[in-house]
This record gives sequence, structure tokens and C-alpha cells, in this order.
Amino acid sequence: MKRNLLLLGGLTAILMGAPASAQQPQDEDIIAAAKKAQTPQSVLRMANEIQKQILSLPEYGVFDDLRFQIKDYTVTLRGSASRPILKSSAENVTKKVEGVQKVINEIEVLPLSRVDDDIRARVYASIYFNPILSRYNPNRGTPAWVSPARMAAGITNDPPFGYHPMHIVVKNGNVKLVGIVDNASDQQVAGMQANSVSGVFSVENDIQVAQKPPKENKKSKK
Repeated sequence: MKRNLLLLGGLTAILMGAPASAQQPQDEDIIAAAKKAQTPQSVLRMANEIQKQILSLPEYGVFDDLRFQIKDYTVTLRGSASRPILKSSAENVTKKVEGVQKVINEIEVLPLSRVDDDIRARVYASIYFNPILSRYNPNRGTPAWVSPARMAAGITNDPPFGYHPMHIVVKNGNVKLVGIVDNASDQQVAGMQANSVSGVFSVENDIQVAQKPPKENKKSKK
């Protein structure tokens, strides 16, 4: 069984492809069986659409980490959501994707905590306003807090806008970094910045480094 992994900005998909051959009941129509067959290509199409739908959710942001697995037309949603609404929203859009027959929702809703909310804000500022990492910030030059109302609401309920390649997941003072960056140096800097924030108990750095396409070997002309 083929197993592929897709990762994009805190959203991970594990694709379980169909076996090369599968025995069908003898009395089942061959054409109907072919239409029902789940191929690696159909699994990939489903994954791309699920990924597109979840990433477009207004509730999905830099403080969330969602992942899903596809197997036998069943999608299992996992990961962490900083707000309860994201758990239900992710399930609703996944159910509407063509080919999905069942959704198992195992997304964990993170505890509502002012302490964790404060840590999210300070880790975000420490990473995304760092001179080395600021190019990843879609809101460069914009203060993390722009009004007393936003400060009162908390950054969890009013997260920064835009695509953030590094996601910050906070649970009971423990920080997990996920996502993707250009190089190992940026990965290390992000981990150090998170570790420098007071009140953080631990940091798990799961940020991945983007793989560069292999260079084509050009034959020298004689």
C-alpha cells in the first residue's frame, strides 16, 4: 500500500493509496467495480481538495495544526485547534469533498487559557518580527496589537491574517512549532526564538525544511 505525505503550513495529509489489485465479489459488475475503485490518483485529488478547503477556512490560522489521513474513502481529521469552531468547520468542508464517504473527527480543541493566549502572542512576535524570519510574516510592519479591543479579545480569538508557513501550537505552556521554511538556519532560529519567551515550559520544533528540486546535469559541450 502506497503511503505519501503532504505538508503545507501546518496542514499535513497522510495518503494511503489503494492496493495494486483487490478481489471483487464475482457477481459484481466489472464496470461498476472499476468506478468504485480507489486509485492513488483519486486519493491525491481528494487530498488536494480537502487541503484547499481547510486552508481557505477563515477559522484556520497560525495557531492551529491540522492533519488528515485518507483510507478507503474515509478521512480521519487530527491535530490541534485553538478555537472550537475550527473543529466543526473542518469536518463540514471535508464531508462535501467528492469521494469522501465518511469523516472521523479526532481534532483536539486546545484549552481556553489566558496564559496560553499570552504565550501565543509573545511567541508569534518573537518569531515573525525577528529580522531573520520577518520575510515569512505576511503582516510585516504591522504591530501584533493595533487596538485595546484586540488586546482584550486576545490573539487566539483574533489571530493575525494571512498565510503563515510556521504555525505555533500552545498547550498548557508547551509550544510546538510546525510548518515549513527555506533552510535549516531559519528552522533553528525559530526554535531559539520560541525558547527565549518567558513562561514557555518546552518547545518542540517540528518545522520542516523545504526540499529543493534537484539540479539538472548539463553535459558540457565539446
